[in-house]
Amino acid sequence: MDLLSKEVKYIKGVGPNRVQLLNKLGIFTLKDLITYYPRTYEDRSKPKNIAECINGDEVLIEVMACSKVSEVRLKGKTVQKLFVRDETGSCTIMWFNQSYLKHNFEIGQKYKFYGKITNNLGKMTMISPVYDEKEKSANTGRIIPLYPLTNQLSQNVLRKIIENALIEVNGNLQETLPEYLLKEYHLQGINEAIQHIHFPEETTNFDIARKRLVFEELLSTQLALLELKNNYLQDEKGILFNKKVKMSEIINKLPFKLTKAQLRVLEEIDKNMESEQPMNRLLQGDVGSGKTVVAICAVYKAVKSGYQATVMAPTAILANQHFESFQQILGELGIQCELLISGMTKKKRERLLERLVNGEIDVLIGTHAIIEQNVIFKNLGLVITDEQHRFGVKQRTKIAEKGKNPDVLVMTATPIPRTLALILYGDLDISIIDELPPNRKKVETFAVNKNMTERVNAFMDKQIQDGHQAYIVCPLVEENEELDLKSVEKLYETYKKEVFPQYRVECIHGKMKPKEKEDIMGRFKLGEIDILISTTVIEVGVDVPNSNIMVIENAERFGLAQLHQLRGRVGRGHSQSYCILKFEGKSKVLRERMKVMCNTNDGFVISEKDLELRGAGDFFGTMQHGLPEFKIANLFEDMSMLKLVQSVAWKVLQDDSRLEKQKNRLLKELIKDKFIKRIEI
Repeated sequence: MDLLSKEVKYIKGVGPNRVQLLNKLGIFTLKDLITYYPRTYEDRSKPKNIAECINGDEVLIEVMACSKVSEVRLKGKTVQKLFVRDETGSCTIMWFNQSYLKHNFEIGQKYKFYGKITNNLGKMTMISPVYDEKEKSANTGRIIPLYPLTNQLSQNVLRKIIENALIEVNGNLQETLPEYLLKEYHLQGINEAIQHIHFPEETTNFDIARKRLVFEELLSTQLALLELKNNYLQDEKGILFNKKVKMSEIINKLPFKLTKAQLRVLEEIDKNMESEQPMNRLLQGDVGSGKTVVAICAVYKAVKSGYQATVMAPTAILANQHFESFQQILGELGIQCELLISGMTKKKRERLLERLVNGEIDVLIGTHAIIEQNVIFKNLGLVITDEQHRFGVKQRTKIAEKGKNPDVLVMTATPIPRTLALILYGDLDISIIDELPPNRKKVETFAVNKNMTERVNAFMDKQIQDGHQAYIVCPLVEENEELDLKSVEKLYETYKKEVFPQYRVECIHGKMKPKEKEDIMGRFKLGEIDILISTTVIEVGVDVPNSNIMVIENAERFGLAQLHQLRGRVGRGHSQSYCILKFEGKSKVLRERMKVMCNTNDGFVISEKDLELRGAGDFFGTMQHGLPEFKIANLFEDMSMLKLVQSVAWKVLQDDSRLEKQKNRLLKELIKDKFIKRIEI
């Protein structure tokens, strides 16, 4: 059996209970254990004299015990005290409710303590420190890694288990990067890097180890995506759409003018469609920037060139909305659009599928029901998926397989900084609509504390009296569906019975059946509901022009990019719209985040700021299925490394597009190992 796939239950220090705790952290094998990287470190390596210690500092002191541990009872607690000193001064060490410590210290023996020092008028105290005997260094005397934990698993225990795992590995890890890359980019070998990322002797050890591991993580991701793209381009020729079919034919018939950004993007798409390389393009555009009309123009070209097109949306509501938009513009030009969603009658569905395979339907719009096996096109030429992060790479591949190398256009309203988009969507070319149509009004955004609730309610009341509708968004609670449900239902009861008994209040959440959700959203759209209380299920694309106010409860629990997405649900009609962010907390970062939301409506500016303030972890809440999470790279801090790695990946694949040369054997294995379960390469 491969050493790295050894189950954690066979590692020293792991009993049956700890196996479950480690599993909770996503640790199942020896490999998971040694690649479970610290989130930060404490430098406990350099001792200070007691006299040098400053109030509030976390310090290491090397001292001699001058007393036995004494114990007193205080307000139901026991307090343990130990007096220690060095050549420069004395200090009292204190613990609470730890009677077992009474026998742990000998007078005259030397010990090391690490903890927070309090200096009260020259009296030094250290409370609940970690400690070692002078010659030992389990908890002190070195740089100590601190790991993300779960309940009932302490730093000491996890640290010891990881130490045991590294002893087991014993420097025998197989190198995962080719020799020529290690040399050219001055990278450390895998064994030293893994040892030093967990237990660096100096901070320079850590920096060198981290550089190597980040390089590998980003490179394997880039190579996998670029190889996916190259395979797609090399294996087959795409469709040459008719150059005589001009997009201007439909652009000139539109009842509004397109923005410069829309026209630029259409030019890029047109060029793709007329080339024999299959189009594989990501269309990014902020909420309301007009991506749908760009998709309609592309569909027009495909259909007029003799092909069918399909548009896949993540929800039936959104699919319905697209159907209405496409039908409105293309229907007048004799182009046949149809809608396929689950819940249709069997007879209606069978008739639709029959017309599809006969080529009587030009454009099929629907949910992932389109992926099903019995959905067969006569001549599929263009595939459009909306809100890409809701569909994995696999689903995208599946739908493309319904045609003979159709062109693929992926749309998303989640603005992602360009460099980041290259990581998330490295297998796609990228187009960006970076301006809004001139008639879009800026959504006025206000951030308020909970104590403003009455004023907010009065403002909402006035808007509803004026004939508008409102959203109230409730945050997710700690990934716990039971609690989420309770918090949404509690909020619903409060608003329906106490705050606004005079209005029609409804509630929508992820636990409802799709049919129920669609019914409620449909009634909200028709104006039969005044206030809709919701979790983030309304985040994607529902268009209700009459709703002009959104109140977001506990806005501090959302990422900026997600707040921006939610805000995009209002401001779709002619009236001035408002977004009110109710938040709790006083931290500087929180205030900064709320300020960003109030000051700008530009999704790209917001996404950059989100990445900077929260780091990549939260950003990838919306990550497409099919990509591994980054264990060590932070895409904001490691932007320069990302740029370097992108150029390295291009260089490697230009020289060896399928990684078949002997020198790239390790890279091929690295990608296979990392991605095999996630995307078909």
